[in-house]
Parts: sequence; structure tokens; C-alpha cells
Amino acid sequence: MATTFTAVFEKVNEGYIGFVEELPGANTQGKTLEETRANLREAVEMVLKANRILSEESLTGKQVVREPLQLDM
Repeated sequence: MATTFTAVFEKVNEGYIGFVEELPGANTQGKTLEETRANLREAVEMVLKANRILSEESLTGKQVVREPLQLDM
């Protein structure tokens, strides 16, 4: 299941900054657009992994139901 996010890249004096509109905390910078794209992919992966870990820790010992959620927007 592929999910699509909106990446935004802004040209600044030092190169580019990038962030994902739908995912607060996923932001980065780079000297080139290509470097910023690669850095942003890594940032998204790190944010999602950190959120998963925090969620799992907060739910330890609780009875929960987990299921896939697909959004068609």
C-alpha cells in the first residue's frame, strides 16, 4: 500500500529547505534539491519510526485493536 505525501521545497541562500505538509516534524535542508529530497525521505522514515515506538510504548499492557487505514484523497 503506497501512501503519497506532499513534499514542499523552498530555495534559500544556503540551498533548499524541505518539509512534508501532512507530517509535522518531517523537515530538512540540503545544498541541492536532490540532497534535500534524499534528506527528506530519511526524515519521514525517522518521524514515522519514532511515532510508532512512542505509540507502542504508550499502549503496552493495554487491549487495543490495530488495523490498516487507507485514505483515498
